[in-house]
Amino acid sequence: MSFTAADHGFMARALQLAQRGLYTTTPNPRVGCVLVRDGKIIGEGWHERAGEPHAEVMALGKVGAGDTASTTLGATAYVTLEPCSHFGRTPPCAEALIAAGITRVVAAMQDPNPQVAGQGLARLAAAGVPNECGLLEGEAMELNIGFVSRMTRGRPWLRLKVAASLDGRTALKNGVSQWITSADARRDAHAWRARSCAVLTGIGTVKDDNPRLTVREVATSRQPLKVVIDSRLETPPEALVLEGGNVLIACAIDDAERRAALAARGVEIVVLPGARGKVDLPELMQELGRRSLNEVLVEAGSKLNGSLLRENCVDELLLYQAPLLLGDTARGMADFGELTDLAAVRRLHIVERRAIGADFFLRARFVRD
Repeated sequence: MSFTAADHGFMARALQLAQRGLYTTTPNPRVGCVLVRDGKIIGEGWHERAGEPHAEVMALGKVGAGDTASTTLGATAYVTLEPCSHFGRTPPCAEALIAAGITRVVAAMQDPNPQVAGQGLARLAAAGVPNECGLLEGEAMELNIGFVSRMTRGRPWLRLKVAASLDGRTALKNGVSQWITSADARRDAHAWRARSCAVLTGIGTVKDDNPRLTVREVATSRQPLKVVIDSRLETPPEALVLEGGNVLIACAIDDAERRAALAARGVEIVVLPGARGKVDLPELMQELGRRSLNEVLVEAGSKLNGSLLRENCVDELLLYQAPLLLGDTARGMADFGELTDLAAVRRLHIVERRAIGADFFLRARFVRD
């Protein structure tokens, strides 16, 4: 399959448009669309939020002031995700493109949603509309990595965010950790919060730091769900994380009195008992998938971080490192038990490095066997 330089340029523009829905489209994917006729863009759009028109329909609506079918006749549609073929909250986009007289469709990637999964492209072909798939596929996959994860694995893409010293310590021995990294680094971390469907922490962090887990450093119209892993339902009803509601607590016991106290604060509770009185973390990942969460950001302490790593729940590490040393007595990043063989280490593939003021940011993915 051969794509021209112009094809690449128009799809790159569609990806730029899709990026505009980074904070708002959940649980839907981020999608952009560019309509081109005679080498010129005649309409473009992106999906903004669930329940509203998809990118293709938004782009069609921007074409001229006259008859859409006549002004788009013979145009090419560049879409970052295969046009849908089913009726959901909105009508199928494949049909809208056909009705508009589009004569070529270029998609960056096939939709991993089983309700689509090639059927949108097949519908276009059946209507006599040539289509191609795979242009800038890697970039499109990255933009919707959480959606792909949920559709193919039944669970969200889990990022573990850590703020640490150069010697890998996240807090002093007494638990003090505010602030290891700079305000610039914290602002960057809030952007990761904003794009996430949920922010997940543990009862230890709730007790030690009393965090809000809200997005405050970047502009967003949507706050992520706050998820607390609290095996024994020890979250204080006055904890800041409960303010404003939108909280899910995962526990391992069914204590009616404690549940009632938290329910009075608007908390939803899910009981997922695992081994040794702890929450079943892999089952929690599946539960979050069932709740249509695409991306989850973990901001927790070394114990929960270690448990998530042991259970192979973590996909990606976001590490903010400050140019300081805390020493061997300070708390580490993740307590997943003693290793006695280097063959058992957790290996990562680094995908991004950059400086943020005086701090250093590293993004890495865990290598799966």
